[in-house]
Amino acid sequence: MLVDSHCHINFPELADRLPELFSEMQQAGVAYALAVSVSRETFVEVEALAQQYPSVFASVGVHPSYQDAEEFTLAQLLELAQRPRVVAIGEAGLDYHWCKGDLSWQHRRFITHIAAARHSGLPLIVHTREAAADTLRLLREYRAGKGVIHCFTEDVDFAREALDLGFYLSFSGVVTFKNAKKIQAACQYVPDDRLLVETDAPYLAPMPHRGQLNRPAYVRHTAEFVAQLRGQSFEHVAETTTDNFFRLFDKAQRL
Repeated sequence: MLVDSHCHINFPELADRLPELFSEMQQAGVAYALAVSVSRETFVEVEALAQQYPSVFASVGVHPSYQDAEEFTLAQLLELAQRPRVVAIGEAGLDYHWCKGDLSWQHRRFITHIAAARHSGLPLIVHTREAAADTLRLLREYRAGKGVIHCFTEDVDFAREALDLGFYLSFSGVVTFKNAKKIQAACQYVPDDRLLVETDAPYLAPMPHRGQLNRPAYVRHTAEFVAQLRGQSFEHVAETTTDNFFRLFDKAQRL
C-alpha cells in the first residue's frame, strides 16, 4: 500500500477525471492521497473532495508564489485546521524562482503558516524553491514544529538541516530524472523514518511518464525508483512511507 502525500487532484487537469484516477490508484496499490490547498478557493475544493472520498485528506494554506492571492489570517487558519478532514497546514513557504523583488509579503505569509502549524499541532507542508537558506532560517527562527519539505529538490546539506529541525522529506517524480544526482544523493541519505513519496500531480510525472500529465497512481513509479536507489525492496519502501505518512499526519485515519 502507498500514499501520495502531496497532489492537486482538484486542479482542472484532473478534476474531471476522478473516477479514472481512483481506479488507477486502486490498481497501483495507492490507497490514500493528500489533496493540498494553494489558495482560499482551492481549500474549498480539497475539503469537499476529502469529505466525499474517505481515501482523500485535505490541507489548508496559500502557495508562496500566488502574490495576489487573498490571505488567510492566523485565526482563520486555526479555525479551518479544526475541520475534521484537514490534516495539515500548507503548502506554504518561499519561492524565489517565480517571485522577484521585495518578497517581504512572502515571508510574512510563511511566518503566519508556521505559527498556524505550531499552534494547531498540525504538520506544516513546506514549499521551497531557490530559497534554501531563508526557508531554513525562518523555520528555525519561528520555531516550526513537525512538517515535511515537499517535492524535495535540495542537496544533502539542506536535508541534514531539515532533518535536524524534525522535518520529513518527500520525494516526487523529480528524483527519477537522470540529471537529479544531488536529489538522489539526498534520498539515499534520509533515514527510513523520515521518508515520504508524492506526485505533486498534475505536475512532475516520474519516469517513464516524464512530460505527461501526472496522477496519483504514478507515485508507485517514484516509490519503485526510490527503493532501487536505496537498495531496499519496494515492499519495504511502500510500508515505511505509508507508516511515516500516518505518523506525521497523525490526524489522518486509516480505513
